[in-house]
Amino acid sequence: MPEPYRRDRSREPARSRDRDRSYDRDRDRSHDRQRPGARPRPQNAGRGRPAGGPRPRGRRAGPTLKPGRAARIAVCLTSALVMLTSGVGWCAYHWLDRGVNTSSALDALRDGAPPKRGDAVNLLLIGLDSRKDMNGNDLPKEFVQDELHAGSSGIGGYNTNTLILMHIPAGGGKVTAFSIPRDDYVEIAGGRGEHKIKEAYGIAKAEAEEKLSAEGVKGAELEHRGREAGREATLATVQSFLGVPIDHFAEVNLLGFYDIAKVVQPVPVCLKHPVRDRYSGADFPAGPQQLDARQALSFVRQRHGLPGGDLDRTHRQQAFLSSVTHKLQEEGVWSDFGKLQGLFDVIKKDVVIDNRWNILDFARQAPNLTGGNAEFHTLPIEGFATRKGEAVNLVDPAKVKSLVQAMTGRKEKQSDAPAAGPQRQEQGKTSGGGGDAKPGGSDPVSSDSFQGPPVKMGGVPCVD
Repeated sequence: MPEPYRRDRSREPARSRDRDRSYDRDRDRSHDRQRPGARPRPQNAGRGRPAGGPRPRGRRAGPTLKPGRAARIAVCLTSALVMLTSGVGWCAYHWLDRGVNTSSALDALRDGAPPKRGDAVNLLLIGLDSRKDMNGNDLPKEFVQDELHAGSSGIGGYNTNTLILMHIPAGGGKVTAFSIPRDDYVEIAGGRGEHKIKEAYGIAKAEAEEKLSAEGVKGAELEHRGREAGREATLATVQSFLGVPIDHFAEVNLLGFYDIAKVVQPVPVCLKHPVRDRYSGADFPAGPQQLDARQALSFVRQRHGLPGGDLDRTHRQQAFLSSVTHKLQEEGVWSDFGKLQGLFDVIKKDVVIDNRWNILDFARQAPNLTGGNAEFHTLPIEGFATRKGEAVNLVDPAKVKSLVQAMTGRKEKQSDAPAAGPQRQEQGKTSGGGGDAKPGGSDPVSSDSFQGPPVKMGGVPCVD
């Protein structure tokens, strides 16, 4: 903010003068425009004291704004007023956009430009089970084991333990989200064969890094390019499996989840039964309760001791997202830039989004997510089996495609689909990738078609 009087810079170090020279030049330009022949102005004329004289006592002069800066502030204030009450606001968006981490991993899958404002949008949320930071450095051991209760940094690798596709219909309306069970056994994009869908990221990352290392790439650059390969494989695999296009994505790791929970805490949750699990650290009574960030991470990570095992953990994740968005709405966070700053700081540090995602447009959909106009579904599985020594979920890709396409009214173009392996039949059910599904939007879909009852947004659901 400009000062109410001019400092005597002749006594300041040259370094200090250089730092503010451009500032002074802009500030003085309007004062130094004089008609020809006019007497030069004294250095401190118009500042409330004689040139070179002492500062007068009494009330301090108010600050003056440059015309350009005043105009920018006016634009910000005006824009914020005309935004929807749930919107982030024009100024907030541009402040956030300058520091967010972006990825080009979706570029290879896109068919032309991304959706325009008002178009239907499919957004993939990726939760990465990694105990490393953005540059591949191990998180502190004490923090991982004591605070996150997540074991050593070598556990988890680069598995995507959370994959949720959110469909936002054209012109607004009810948002539908599909959770993909992490152990679904599918064809991984790029001809990599059948694996758990959560492993697509880590497999592609390892392949890319082996090749890049041979070329001399190392350090943060190796980590960045390896992660980009992992994202590309995950996005292509999910798009092929669900049979619908992915328009945008956001990725967050364990540290990011913890940081978000710290900003929001305490988080309201509800459990149908008391639980105690030494693996995740979950130790909670039945009924409604408030969790801090460490407890929230245990809440969404628990799978041991639950009736549905890993599938119940998926319902926990859905309930947590519903509870968090409900709390943000109740506290008026969506329309308060001051309250949003903590979340923005986490997004800049821990979240990666695609390079064409306009966060402001997504923020306009916040009322649908927080006002109860959204619903989570868990995609169905057909049974369990053991593959390569590990327990997996058997799935029917044609059935999954049909369900998702029917509820979104969208269908992936055949040319966009990555090459998939041959179909396989197991106990009368398809357990591989590939295949065509009928176009969606024609037949109603029963909630019985999914794995368990839906979780509705807009409150604090009670779960196992």
